[in-house]
Amino acid sequence: MSLGIGVLGCGSVFAGPYAGMIDRLHAHGRVHVAAVYDVDDRKRRGAAGRYDVEPDLAGPGALISRDDVDVVLVLTSMNEHGPLSRAALEAGKHVLVEKPLATSLEEASALVELAKTAPGLLVCAPHVLLSPTFRAIHACVREGRIGRLLSGRARYGWAGPWWADWFYRPGGGSLFDLGVYNVTTLCALFGPARRVTAMVGTAIPERDVSGRVIPVEADDNAHVLLDFGDARFAVVSTGFTMQRYRSPAVELYGSEGTAQLLGDDWAPEGWELWRNEEASWRLMPEADPHWQWTDGLRHLVDCVEAGVPTATRPEHALHALEIMLAAQAAGRDGVARQIRTGFPEPVYDGAMLAAEEAHRSHDRRSHDGI
Repeated sequence: MSLGIGVLGCGSVFAGPYAGMIDRLHAHGRVHVAAVYDVDDRKRRGAAGRYDVEPDLAGPGALISRDDVDVVLVLTSMNEHGPLSRAALEAGKHVLVEKPLATSLEEASALVELAKTAPGLLVCAPHVLLSPTFRAIHACVREGRIGRLLSGRARYGWAGPWWADWFYRPGGGSLFDLGVYNVTTLCALFGPARRVTAMVGTAIPERDVSGRVIPVEADDNAHVLLDFGDARFAVVSTGFTMQRYRSPAVELYGSEGTAQLLGDDWAPEGWELWRNEEASWRLMPEADPHWQWTDGLRHLVDCVEAGVPTATRPEHALHALEIMLAAQAAGRDGVARQIRTGFPEPVYDGAMLAAEEAHRSHDRRSHDGI
């Protein structure tokens, strides 16, 4: 059975990356686009024309209420993620929401609670835990191949978006847009964080967006220090302040060795392993050079078809949001924050892997619109 997809938000994240994933799933008869909506008339009509669907829906509610929509993709600006995801879950739909799942802890907590009883599945970006390279590193750490995990570092940044001003408005910012990848990755490897402090601020007070100079009202530069307990620490460096870099995206230091993820955690390029007992580096090439950061949609479809839970959990996204909000607060007053939320360990069980193996489709990665 082909699942009907309703797309909320037809901007850059949809037009290239997610549309490409939809097209590949559609080619195998697994999904079709049933409805689209965007507040921008040009984007909405362009997407509607591409998929031959109604171009004049009255709003998000009209899309969510349609009987032919099984899965709702929430790809809007960040402040809308929470309310739209809640409405879709309450309507009995499966939901994929881009990061972050909400912009307030209260809204995100309510969403996670709703997902526990809602008939539909909730998948929250980023989908970094699904990449073959992340899974290999996760297994390496869990098997104790580098000993006890003691310290880590992760980095992701670039010069910043030029196509939409909401990235620089309240509810946007580099932590929510970029740092969330590294926070999600590190916590999946170390476990839930217990305490956070940070330096967070605005390094470039004005930006040129679509030919207009606008004031920046959100963070664009951040260094976040995570305390995982027992003197185990990790740092995230992120921002719309980095032009280029050539170094591992994630570095993990254990009592018996080191593991390093190459490329970016959302676009991995293999990994490296040092073990003291071997006294040499091993380079593991990228297992799937065409892995896409929109893979959460494929995973959601797999799980719906197979009737199994998702490997990634909404609680993990809630934990990452609490960390980012705590980092922003610590950046304002210099006071470290305790972290209260937790999340279950990601489980790559046999049912999930079998469902995935049954439906493989690949395409080259896109660095646009993340």
